Amino acid sequence: MKLTRRLFAALAATTLITAPALAADLQTVRDAGTIRIGMLVDFPPFGIQDASGNPDGYDADVAAALAEHLGVEAQIVPVTGPNRIPYLLSGQVDVLVASLGITEERAERVDFSTPYAGIAIGVYGGTDVAVTGPEDLAGKSVAVARASTQDTGVTEVAPEGTEIRRFDDDATAVQALMSGQVQTIGLSNVVFSQIAGVAGDRFDKKFDLSSQVQGIAVAPDSDALLEEINAFVAEARSNGTLDAIHQEWLGEPLPEFVKTAE
Repeated sequence: MKLTRRLFAALAATTLITAPALAADLQTVRDAGTIRIGMLVDFPPFGIQDASGNPDGYDADVAAALAEHLGVEAQIVPVTGPNRIPYLLSGQVDVLVASLGITEERAERVDFSTPYAGIAIGVYGGTDVAVTGPEDLAGKSVAVARASTQDTGVTEVAPEGTEIRRFDDDATAVQALMSGQVQTIGLSNVVFSQIAGVAGDRFDKKFDLSSQVQGIAVAPDSDALLEEINAFVAEARSNGTLDAIHQEWLGEPLPEFVKTAE
């Protein structure tokens, strides 16, 4: 009996893995009057829940703008990092506006729109600290979370004489910056947006280290829907919609590396 159950479970898993992706049809979405949009709700400020438990954040505003462009209502479906692509491919959602970084591996499974957002890793510091590039870190202290992307980035570009101070996580690195233990910090723009909300204009970005763009994802063969999504992104880039949403949630307009990405 146990063997039979195990065999059945294995066959079921294989079926799920090999089942063809369910493409989303633009006309079907319009006929339904609703587009089901998968979104993270645990990745601030891109995806959060408001005081009433409703999805909110950058991605929620983008999702609402996309639905308006399509002439339908947005139905936000909360997803997680691990299940967001399976939800899309199984037809449980029509699209993902879920902070999904565009990578070659993911592009083999889903089709991406032109980028609508991005995460940048950079060096930040006090507005009175004179740093405009890596060479200016000589003689200055910089905090990073140990073994993080920003640790790698700072280590690669820091000139001799830079004091790199490694902390257990972003929170303790930020605390060191806020308390004046260090002059600069390697950090993502996502985390910095949280600092800016507390510290006002005490700190600013000095220079970028690396970046990754994010795309709206659809299942393969959802060509008509993807074409309309790309039209939305192009329009939202050019008319200031994405600038305004980015300003609200991350404290700055949409970064140039996103605006110019194809």
